[in-house]
Amino acid sequence: MNEFKRAKEKYEETPIPEELDGLVRIGIRQGQEQYRRRHGRSFRRSLGTAAACFTVVLAALNLSPTMAAAAADVPVLGGLFQVLTIRSYEKEKDQVYYQVEIPEVDSDADIARRVNAEIQERVDEHVAEMEQMWTEYHDSFMATGGTEEEWAQRSMDVNVAYEVKSQTETTVSFVVDLSQCSFSASQTQYYYNLDLAHDRDITLRDLLGEDWVEICNQSIQGQIDETAPEDNFCFPPEEGGFTTVDETTSFYIRQDGVPVVVFPKYAIAAGAAGVLEFEIRK
Repeated sequence: MNEFKRAKEKYEETPIPEELDGLVRIGIRQGQEQYRRRHGRSFRRSLGTAAACFTVVLAALNLSPTMAAAAADVPVLGGLFQVLTIRSYEKEKDQVYYQVEIPEVDSDADIARRVNAEIQERVDEHVAEMEQMWTEYHDSFMATGGTEEEWAQRSMDVNVAYEVKSQTETTVSFVVDLSQCSFSASQTQYYYNLDLAHDRDITLRDLLGEDWVEICNQSIQGQIDETAPEDNFCFPPEEGGFTTVDETTSFYIRQDGVPVVVFPKYAIAAGAAGVLEFEIRK
């Protein structure tokens, strides 16, 4: 009996928790509410069918340890449930509203431990920085004549979210998004492309070959040139616009294996352009 048949039999023998149907419905409702809350942000999201299902199932996993344990034991779906697990919470303190979803790469690979520690550090720094900013804003507001009654009308949203862009048996590509919205707004995204089988980061060179810089530059410039003038907010190269990619350029990998290069808001274009994405094909 081959490995797939053994996995299939074990999968079919796994008992289905009685609360599964209700939990999935709850997950769907939560996913819809989160989408409505986030849809007004300036950045673009592109959830595919697999990522959407992943979000719904994770919502149920957070609610039911029984379901989580059952799912983790299913070999056919094991990669889906073991690559990323989620820790999430929502709370309000001093008119600051937190909505936090922290991914964790569940693997014995050294790179997983490094990435998990890095993500947690960045989340902690983000939350601490936002709390400090809110305190300083309060002090400035009161020092310039504001009242506590007026201050009570103000609030801040602090968000930590992530999105799985693609996943295979041995690789995963995802983005962690740190943002805040109050009297101003800010957003920082961190992209992770991991090869867990070989315990290393995946690079654009791995995906595109030795000529990856030239391939990226030609593709990106070509897409910029093809953009209609009324939609093209990119700066000229001599004024801070696009010139070239390098090893620090952010990207993610789509489920079809195509890399997508990402430039943060204001990096190569006016703020009205938002976050810019360019798919790269050989």
